[in-house]
Amino acid sequence: MRRSLQSYRKVSLDNEIGVASPHRIIQMMFEGALQRIAQSRYAIENADIANKGVNIGKAIGIISGLNSSLNMEEGGEMVNNVSDLYDFMLRRLSEANISNDIKALDDVSEILKTIKEGWDAIPAEDHHIVSHTEAV
Repeated sequence: MRRSLQSYRKVSLDNEIGVASPHRIIQMMFEGALQRIAQSRYAIENADIANKGVNIGKAIGIISGLNSSLNMEEGGEMVNNVSDLYDFMLRRLSEANISNDIKALDDVSEILKTIKEGWDAIPAEDHHIVSHTEAV
């Protein structure tokens, strides 16, 4: 049953990504990273070291993807600052993985939530003209 549910979720997610706007894809990346961090926190609290590592690894992958999507040449100082935040989050996630540091996970989660709130506040009529590099 669990495997069937996971397969359904993967197909459903693949379908949503296939039709999603670039704006929505970035939202989904924020959501996915936050979910993986929450799962990592739960794993640490339950001494589930294997799942902690898997989920932190997935969160690192998502945040690395967000960071690499920034247009450093055109974004100016604001984009450099966002990139620095992503780098900080990646370091904190590594620290959390090494030392089972829930505070490090919470730090990353709070920063991501703040960035996501700004991203979510972009009016729908502007989604087609705003890229990840221009809005953050």
